Formats: sequence, C-alpha cells, structure tokens
Amino acid sequence: MTELLNMIIIDGLSFALPLFIMAIGGIYSEKSGITNLALEGFQGVGAFTGAFAAVFLAQSMAGALPYYVSFLCAIIGGGIFALLHALLCIRFRANQVISGVVMNILAVAMTTFLTRRINASVFGHAGNKFMLGTSVRFTVPVLSDIPVLGAIFTDVYPFEVFILVVAVVMGYVLYCTPFGLRLRACGDNPHSVDAAGVDVNCVRAVAVVISGCLSGIAGMSFAYSISANFSSDIYLGYGYLSIAALIFGNWTILPAFWACLLFGFARSGGTALIHRMGLPSSYNDLVRILPYVLTLVLLVFFSRHNRSPKALGEPYEKGKR
Repeated sequence: MTELLNMIIIDGLSFALPLFIMAIGGIYSEKSGITNLALEGFQGVGAFTGAFAAVFLAQSMAGALPYYVSFLCAIIGGGIFALLHALLCIRFRANQVISGVVMNILAVAMTTFLTRRINASVFGHAGNKFMLGTSVRFTVPVLSDIPVLGAIFTDVYPFEVFILVVAVVMGYVLYCTPFGLRLRACGDNPHSVDAAGVDVNCVRAVAVVISGCLSGIAGMSFAYSISANFSSDIYLGYGYLSIAALIFGNWTILPAFWACLLFGFARSGGTALIHRMGLPSSYNDLVRILPYVLTLVLLVFFSRHNRSPKALGEPYEKGKR
C-alpha cells in the first residue's frame, strides 16, 4: 500500500507542477485583461523549440548542458510565439477567444510540419519526433525516508525544483511589486492605470509574453517526462487543464496550485490503480480522461462562485469609457 501511495505522489507531482507553472502564465495574462486559451499552443511551440535545441546540441555536446539549454530555448520560443497572440488581441483587437483557438491550431500544424522538415534536412532521417529520452531524477537523502511525505523527495525531476522556484518568484512579482499591482489593475480598471500614466497595452503585452515563457517551461517538462520526445502527441489538452485550474483557483496562484495537484493525483491514481489490478496497458488511455471528467464535475459545483477580472476579454481603447 505504501509503495502504491508513493507512486501516486511521485507521478502526480511530476504532472501537476508543469500544469501549475502554465496556470500561473494564464493568471498573468488574464489578470491583465487578455483572455488566453492559447496556453496549449504556447507550451507546444516551447517544447518544439527546446527539443530541437536539445537534439541539435546533443550531437556535439555531452553532459547536462543540452538539457538546461533546452529549457532556455523553450522559454524563448514560447514567449516569441505568445507575441503573435498579443499582437492579434491588443494591436488588432481581434476576438481573444478565437485568437486563442487559432493559435492552438497553428501551433500543432506548424510544429508538426517543421519537425518533419528538420528531421529530413538537418538530421538526415524521416520522422515526426525529436527523441529526447526521460530526464534524470534524484532523491533527497534522509527526507526521502519519511513515511508517505518522503515520496515528495523521491525520484524528483530537476525541472520540478525549477518550477517551484519560478512559481515563488512569479507570485512575488504579481502580488508584491509595482508591476504586479499595475498588471492586476489592468484587468480590473484599465482606465485608472492609464490615468496614472501607465501604458495599459504594454503591460498586457508583457503579461501575455510571460504566459508564453512559463508555458514553454511546462511543455519542455512534459517532453522530458511523460512523452520522452517532442511530437504532435504533446498537444493532449494539458493547456486546457491549466486553464481549468486557474479558473477553479479564482485567478489566484495558491488555489490554482491545489487544483493542479488534484488533477495530477487523479491521473496518477488512475494509472496506479490499473497497474495494481493488472489490467491491460490499453486502459491507460481511459485514465487520461480522468482529469477532464474531474473538470466537468468541478465546473458544476464551483463555476457559479468564480469572479474573473472585470475587464477580462475587453480590448482597451484609450479615452473610451
């Protein structure tokens, strides 16, 4: 029983934490007033950029350098792709929901095509994947021996620690700095921000780019853990799960974290149950829907209590009241 519980905690955290950092990116964007359904596309493009960098560098470099560079490239790739969403929503005042959906479709088509072309022209073989393998893990001595809670410190991916550090920094920036105050005000009362001499559209654009950067971290984390490669399979709805988490968390970081943990443990718990019962591996596909079923159930009970930013989804026009 203890072994089963440890498996649920270890696998649940490795799934929940990338969701969490992506949800923080969504919170940044939507707190500024920009509806962001494009997190799925951001994390996919980020993973594509980082995976290409990792595979390319691995040809000439050994050790952990390609691993860390891949995350840097994923951050840059996700942020640059997010600029397109910011341009459509802020400069051209496109419908933000439609823009997000289009960004997701574009990300799938673009990265699938580019992966095939790069494999053929750069790496000299046909294929629709960048093979990465699974990230190394480490276990913290002493702390890992604690009953039950020790699983938190067992078989930890390096990106899990990185995500927690980034989450703390982003939480501090959002709630304890002047920039965070302006960003939150842009989503509730952008006219007051404009009256204070702050460029509302600039703040919103930065917030969207931040969401792309954080989603890139999530995409690279999934590529190094669940997928062990980059392919179109990386687009499995994780971005939409993170959006559900931030909505359940009422656009607040800590409650969104608990929602991500709930989704993560639902997924890992289902997988552990299948292994425990000795069911065929085909049942793993059934387990993948558990977080989405849980989302539907939670929507029934919590959606009526949600309070989104007042100006969410509304393009800002200077001088208009």
